[in-house]
Amino acid sequence: MELTRLIVKGGVISPGELREVVNIAMDQGLDSISFGSRQDIIFPKGLKSSDKEKLGKHHFVFPDQTSGNNIVSSYVSTDIFRNTNWLTGNMFLYILEQFKEQPKLKVNITDPKQQLVPLFTGHLNFIASEHEDYWFLYIRLPKWERMEVYPVLIYSWDIAKFYYEIEKIVSEESYGIDMIFSLVSEILDTNNRTIDKPLNVPFYPFPYYEGMNRMGIDQYWLGLYWRNNLYDLDFLKEMCDLCFDCKIGKICITPWKSFIIKGIPKDRKLEWEKFLGKKGINVRHSLLELNWHLPVAMEWALNLKTFLVRTLDQFDISTYGLTFGISEYNRDGHYFTSVVVEKNDLPKDLESIKIRDTYNVLFAKNFDPNTREYIVHSQDIDKLELPTILIELSRKYFDELGNSTSEIAENPQKKEKAQLDIYQCQECLTLYKSEYGDESQNIPKGILFTDLPESYCCSLCEAPKSNFRILEIVEN
Repeated sequence: MELTRLIVKGGVISPGELREVVNIAMDQGLDSISFGSRQDIIFPKGLKSSDKEKLGKHHFVFPDQTSGNNIVSSYVSTDIFRNTNWLTGNMFLYILEQFKEQPKLKVNITDPKQQLVPLFTGHLNFIASEHEDYWFLYIRLPKWERMEVYPVLIYSWDIAKFYYEIEKIVSEESYGIDMIFSLVSEILDTNNRTIDKPLNVPFYPFPYYEGMNRMGIDQYWLGLYWRNNLYDLDFLKEMCDLCFDCKIGKICITPWKSFIIKGIPKDRKLEWEKFLGKKGINVRHSLLELNWHLPVAMEWALNLKTFLVRTLDQFDISTYGLTFGISEYNRDGHYFTSVVVEKNDLPKDLESIKIRDTYNVLFAKNFDPNTREYIVHSQDIDKLELPTILIELSRKYFDELGNSTSEIAENPQKKEKAQLDIYQCQECLTLYKSEYGDESQNIPKGILFTDLPESYCCSLCEAPKSNFRILEIVEN
């Protein structure tokens, strides 16, 4: 399906800009917009490109245009999920501002400690290192069979320069990583740093990204998700006005077809909750509903997800920490979910015959998509067999949880040391025991307090995670 897209650099848009986009869509007779995997805005019903003056300053990519890839960033995760100590929201904004021309290649700029935004789905993937202001660069150009790491760390203020030079070099001729490094080093005067140790990507369960959640001492963040990825324009327009009134400067799009508003003042929380209630907005979907990634405007994928979620829910299966993707057969194998349900192509000579679709099921090594290694679990299976297979994989995930290898573990020795822990809220003295988890927040048994998302709060008094103190560590 051919779709019109709006480039939203880094998935960051101001309420004023979003309101302008909403007005443009309304003027063209639309009633909703969608969000894309690369944090862009999508118009499922299309836009008329003939009247370009009315489209304003915004960068639209129409179906007949081949250029224009959105830059993906994990700015959305800053201040609300785990993050590298030196990496702030402002740092992301400064780096994004360096990109004056629209990239022709896919660029990702991410923090390896967060789980919300995928690290390796770009052609050029800049990933923060432990050294302040320095980044790893992982490259996989369109015709490359595997990803390669650039031989040095790249300085924050050189990221855009590096990108544009590499884009220019590879547009003229196909080169390997060594030649690209040699040519870039010869042309650019940059402040590189030697790689003293490899990138370490710790594995954490996938976070819950919906609802009203505490942010610091006196603010909240709000995550909004609509099952059909068709966000009502009237709702968005009123929401932008409320953001203005609360002096909220940024709205963040996630790769999961949802968006997050950060910085809601504590004294305006009730006003936001009333607004959502009057609009009939559900902000408490189960994690089983939220942790799916689907292609945009594909009705068959949405129908399959609905069937699978309802079936798994009947079996009361926990999928905390897992992510699922549905896609058409992908010859390149580029995914970013823990488990993938892949629809097989129907042979052309059989298209006229009504045949039931078949699917393949794959899962990432250690169930961590950042390993970029996928294992085929089942092939050519019927739709009715899928729930049983996903239940089997969910159980396999929990059996293996915490046993991942040192390739992705931040500190393997630390993992082995503590099997269970007990923490207490200092406000109301409520206990969190990893032996039991927290059913009220969909956290299963066995999850250590240290592995809970930063957005976790006390189930009784809503005190933030930072208010808990350790009481006991129980070794196995």
